[in-house]
Formats: sequence, structure tokens, C-alpha cells
Amino acid sequence: MSSQDIPEENLPVAQDTTQVAVADEKHPFADPGLPPHEHRIQDIDERAAKRSERAVALLFTVSMLATVGFIASYVTIPHDKSVFVFPIGHLNALNFALGLTLGLALFCIGAGAVHWARTLMSDEEIADERHPIEAEPEVRAKVHADFKQGAKESALGRRKLIRNTMFGALALFPLSGVVLLRDLGPLPGTKLRHTLWSKGKLLVNMNTNEPLRPADVAVGSLTFAKPEGLEEHDHEFQTEIAKAALMIVRIQPDNIKDKRELEWSHEGIVAYSKICTHVGCPISLYEQQTHHVLCPCHQSTFDLSDGARVIFGPAGHALPQLRIGVNDEGYLEALGDFEEPVGPAFWERG
Repeated sequence: MSSQDIPEENLPVAQDTTQVAVADEKHPFADPGLPPHEHRIQDIDERAAKRSERAVALLFTVSMLATVGFIASYVTIPHDKSVFVFPIGHLNALNFALGLTLGLALFCIGAGAVHWARTLMSDEEIADERHPIEAEPEVRAKVHADFKQGAKESALGRRKLIRNTMFGALALFPLSGVVLLRDLGPLPGTKLRHTLWSKGKLLVNMNTNEPLRPADVAVGSLTFAKPEGLEEHDHEFQTEIAKAALMIVRIQPDNIKDKRELEWSHEGIVAYSKICTHVGCPISLYEQQTHHVLCPCHQSTFDLSDGARVIFGPAGHALPQLRIGVNDEGYLEALGDFEEPVGPAFWERG
């Protein structure tokens, strides 16, 4: 159907934009003006406009479904599953599904917006003269009027099906990004406050992988220990050892200045967290004459004969001590977990 098939009184009113300027000495090239406006089928046939409206709504609806598919794929498809896609070959099923659904959701929003603008919004070209940069009251009034005119021509208020499906697509699509936040990992909960140490756990030498007896720890020596049952091939080994690693030092009981440290020791054997309270580096340097341990990262120094208090460096608090004893078989064992979180301070440390 063309505009010639529609009575003149039914055609939309077009603005006169064909005025042509005459060439003169100041402007040697005449302004050719704008070509006559040709009405689209949607401008003269409401049924065609309805078809375009339904097409745009369909694209927005497909975008919503693709977003839901993105979330469903992320939750249900195993990360190690593969799928064969011709002619590409084997692909990770999760990555393929996420890319396909996310791309489809974005494409349909864009395609729907383009189709809406091309078929239902006004397509008349309007010439506007240059004007000063400053905003005069008349200019502001014109901007407001143009905005209202554009809003009217977009038919956003009249085309409710398009409006509602567009809002639905735009509202659902950001959920894809929210769901991706899950990859940041589960919330830590109280994991930072607890370690694998508990009452009855044996102290195992990190080097020999054997339980420790008091006789194995000589005065002035430094021994590193881990909880019984924690093995290097365990999936969570690095996570757990980062909280449970111990330094074991034997000091003459008369040289221990802190009363609680003496009570929590066994015959001068004290067990402290190996994790520096500054940024979590492993402490490994011990000076037996002064009983000081030094963190090699930023030189925080702790006095193991005085509650492992900080005597130098940026560390914020003393090393946590583990209360130890000896079981019936003569092995060193923990008498509980650390009473405070190990490692660096955190905002909800308690």
C-alpha cells in the first residue's frame, strides 16, 4: 500500500521543509532544502502499525526469556560439562549457554529499539538553524517543547504493549550482572573466626608429618605444626593451613613473662599462630636469645616470651596463642581453638 492509495485527508500533516534559498554573492551555493517526505506504511495504516508494535514487543519478550535462560543456565549447568557445537567443536556448556543467552538478550533489546524507531517513531527530517550556545528563555522553552513533541511522537504512552515489554526487558536484563556476583564466592560467615584446631587435635610436625611429643621440641628451637588430619593433597589444604599453621617454641618457664602464656603452655612449649597479624605473611624467622620472631614481609616483630606482643613494625596486634597440653599417649594436643581470629584484622573482627 502506498500513500497514493489513501485519501489526502487521511495522510498525516507534513511540515513544509522544502524552502530553497537563492544563491547570492555572500552564499554562492544555494541550499537545496530537504526532499519531500514520504510516508511509511505504518503512518497511514494502523494495522501495519499494530504489526510493528507486536514485532517490537516480541523482541523485548524474547530478551526477557533470554535473561531468564541466562540465570537458569548459570544455576543448573555444571561448570565442567562440555557440549559439541558444529562446526566449532567441543565447548564448555556453561560458557556457551551464558554467551548465547546474554548475547540474545542484548541483541533483542537493541533490535527492538531500532525497529521501534524505524517504523513507529517520527521519521521526518527537520532543519534547525544554528543558535548561540547560551540558553535563552526562548531556547529552553523550545527544548521543553521539542522533548514533549518527541515523547508524543514516540507513542510511548499510546503503545502500551511496547512500553510494558520494553520496561520488562530492561528490568530483567540487569539481573544477569547481579547473578554473576555469585562468582565472588560465598559469604565467609564466621569462617575467619575459626580454624581446624579443636580439643584433642594432635600437633603434627609439618616436615615429618608425625605427631609431636614434648621431647621433640628442644629449648630455643622453632618447629612448625599443623592439625591432625590435614593433608597436603586435601582440596581445602591451602585455605585451612592459612589459618591453622602453628609456630612451636620451647622457652624456659622462668623466661616467660606473660601469666596466661605460661598457663597455656606445656613445660615451656608455647604454640602461636604462624600468620602475621599485619597482612597475613607466614612468620619464619626466630631469634632464640631474645625470643623474638620476625615477619620477613614488613619486619613486624613479636616477643614470644611476652604474649607475642608487637614490639616493632606495622602489625596491629599480638599473635594468637593456642592452648596446648599432652594426651594419655604423651603427644602434644590442642585444648581448643584459638580464642581470637588469626591473621590480619578485618572490619567485623570479634
